[in-house]
Amino acid sequence: MLRAVASGAAVVVCSTCRHSAEAREDASGRRGGALLAAAMRTVQQEEPELAGVAVQEMPCLFSCTRHCSVHVRAPGKVGYVLGDFAPDRESARAILTYAVRHAASEEGVVRYAEWPDGVKGHFIVRTPPEGFVCT
Repeated sequence: MLRAVASGAAVVVCSTCRHSAEAREDASGRRGGALLAAAMRTVQQEEPELAGVAVQEMPCLFSCTRHCSVHVRAPGKVGYVLGDFAPDRESARAILTYAVRHAASEEGVVRYAEWPDGVKGHFIVRTPPEGFVCT
């Protein structure tokens, strides 16, 4: 069930997430999570400063009521699960921009003033890194 991936800063995208709250797939039968992951890779090709964060896909983050969910993580840092994104470039850019700032932070805490507008209101849960809890 588990598959090894490279350690480091990453956005884990739920590849099986719904396309939207109303639709499971788009008109071509593609899931929103797969489209969002593809949009992230396209944005990374166009904007190399966002390529330092790996885009990893995983079927089902168990956040099924919150379509297009992602997990932003990096070793030794607080992680975050976000959802309710449109599977498009604008969302992809906002998530990647946040993930780059998250990776550059000391503990995974990005000041609210530095959050891209596209991630505000999308946070679902934060997760402590292994061996730690938040104070």
